Amino acid sequence: MKLLEFEAKDVFGREGIRIPKGVVVRKGEGLPPNLEEIGDRVVVKAQVDVGGRGKAGGVLMADAGNAGEAVQHLFNAHIKGVPVNSVLIEERLPIEHEYYVSIAIDRSKKEPVILFADTGGVNIEETARTNPDAIRTVGVSPLFADVPAFLLRELTGTAPAGVRDAVNRLYRVFCKNDALLAEINPLVTTPNGVYAADAKLIIDDNSLARQGIAVNRDLTEREKEAEKHGFSYVELEGEIGVIGNGAGLTMATLDLIDHFKGRAANFLDVGGGADQERVKHAVRLVAGMPSVRVIIVNLLGGITRCDEVARGIIEAGVSQEVIVRLAGTNEEEGRRLLAEKGYRMLGSMDETVRAAVEATA
Repeated sequence: MKLLEFEAKDVFGREGIRIPKGVVVRKGEGLPPNLEEIGDRVVVKAQVDVGGRGKAGGVLMADAGNAGEAVQHLFNAHIKGVPVNSVLIEERLPIEHEYYVSIAIDRSKKEPVILFADTGGVNIEETARTNPDAIRTVGVSPLFADVPAFLLRELTGTAPAGVRDAVNRLYRVFCKNDALLAEINPLVTTPNGVYAADAKLIIDDNSLARQGIAVNRDLTEREKEAEKHGFSYVELEGEIGVIGNGAGLTMATLDLIDHFKGRAANFLDVGGGADQERVKHAVRLVAGMPSVRVIIVNLLGGITRCDEVARGIIEAGVSQEVIVRLAGTNEEEGRRLLAEKGYRMLGSMDETVRAAVEATA
């Protein structure tokens, strides 16, 4: 479960990580009377469970006097298809420097791994892609209650002591809350100290009862549609739509997209035995994502029939190019149907993914 920013900051603050002064406003409520206590200059942030919120218009700068206009603007907006039901109004920090820190599980080593970079902000993904050496990593034994001092020094380099302290406290948050991901981007230095300017916390669903957390989040319209049809569906931030059958095959497709330097827009597993209607709904759902420029359909026909898949793709009739890899039951008939309509079909996953990446280059 991914917590909203204000929820994650509340957890961080309880562990002693400094967070900006702020107040949450929910739709239908008026502005708090003590808004001026936050500061003359504020940041108004939509509290929605989507990535790339800032680039999608979900973060606005305002003065205390016109914060109400920014709040109303966000309440009238949808950020990547998600309605805004709450906003966070925060003081605008006098930032001197931005850092990046995140903690996740390294499943191969069976331990938490901390990532740290001397530059943070919205372009951290680009930094990771173009200059991977700029991001330092260390693994920490799960037996440690704190990050050993020598590892903190190795990780943070010449960063101020307050940054090292914040990283260690984030590690405590990660362990105490059964987290899958704890991230601060950016972790900022100011004349008044080190602050978490943003916060992300994803908690293992298996631990929600122990953590005392009730699941209550806004779903995008596409997530609701996927839930209705029983698809396993996750929205990502790329341009290549992905439809597969079976979690392993679908994940392998995403891995290949990353290998060829592309970016997947989603994960969608239609499951076994997908018929024409099911495939049609899957293709239309993925095509409805504004960022999607090309769609990969990668299905293996066992109990799923390739001719049914082909008919579903054709009936979907979407505007984006659909690149198809089919293998298995009634494969020849499926290929014939798609060829008649001019769809591009390739024989291997590598060829299919490479073609999709090239189409978005």
